[in-house]
Amino acid sequence: VQLQASGGGLVQPGGSLRLSCAASSRIASRNVMGWYRQVPGKQRDMVATISTGDTTNYADSVKGRFTISRDNAKNTVYLQMNSLKPEDTAVYYCKSLMYNVWGQGTQVTVSS
Repeated sequence: VQLQASGGGLVQPGGSLRLSCAASSRIASRNVMGWYRQVPGKQRDMVATISTGDTTNYADSVKGRFTISRDNAKNTVYLQMNSLKPEDTAVYYCKSLMYNVWGQGTQVTVSS
């Protein structure tokens, strides 16, 4: 299983970005998937997960601002990030929890 994350970039505070995670496996993309983030010197933290039944779970810091979703036809999981804050700056990784496989990470920088 391979995961390809994309969509990161530089955005001003209050702006939006949508991250994508394309999976090489239909099975992986339709099972439990998650987005995590990491800043230098700190552990990698869960941002959002989506279950097989599309139940979602979010870190308290992103609730109401981020939305995780999936498109089964494209084997892709998304993270829509709105109202971005400087503290959201990190490398974002997607993960297949079923296969315990990580994507390569995509940098998100929120700065004016």
